[in-house]
Parts: sequence; structure tokens; C-alpha cells
Amino acid sequence: MNDDLENDRYGADIDPSVQCSDCAAVCCRLTVVLMPEDDVPDWLVTHDDRGLATLAKGEDGWCAAVDPDTSRCTIYGQRPTICRKYAMGSPGCRDERRKWYGPSIPTPVKLL
Repeated sequence: MNDDLENDRYGADIDPSVQCSDCAAVCCRLTVVLMPEDDVPDWLVTHDDRGLATLAKGEDGWCAAVDPDTSRCTIYGQRPTICRKYAMGSPGCRDERRKWYGPSIPTPVKLL
């Protein structure tokens, strides 16, 4: 585990059974408020009603940086700070999945 996650109280409680491959990319639909140190391309920056800089979303509600054909981030190396801290299987990830899917969260099935 990298030092950032080891020192991050939100990243400390990772559930390794939670994987992006069995999720509908719930995190890619959240509102991402940009910090001054974030360096994302200008075409991906929008402003909300209060003037906060946020990552743009498409008409479908998905982050505009997500490639619709691959579901991968097209600015992964430049992704905002909050995206870097949002760890797969973290309490925040699991909470958002619960909100999206309801009480039961899809879990991987191992076939023998």
C-alpha cells in the first residue's frame, strides 16, 4: 500500500473484495470540486451555481473525462486531488455504492 493511503484515515479501511470491475462507476458520477492545485484541462472545468470550479459532466451525468467506450479516465495522470484520494473499496467508495445499489452491494462470484 502506498504512503498516501497508509496515512489517510479514509483509505485505511479498504475492503479488498470491492472491485471497480463489478461496479457501474458510481464514483465517476459524483460531483468533483476542484482544488486550486488541480491542473485539469480547461475544457473539463465548469462552475456550479455558487461559483465553485467542478469537473464537467456529460449529459448522461458521467464525468466528462471518462471515455465512454472504455470507462477509463482520459486524464488519469492529471486527475483531481479528490479522485486520487478516492480509493477503491474505501469506506467512501462502499458508502456511495450502497447509496447507488441499495442495501446489497454486488460481490464477485468465484466459479470453480
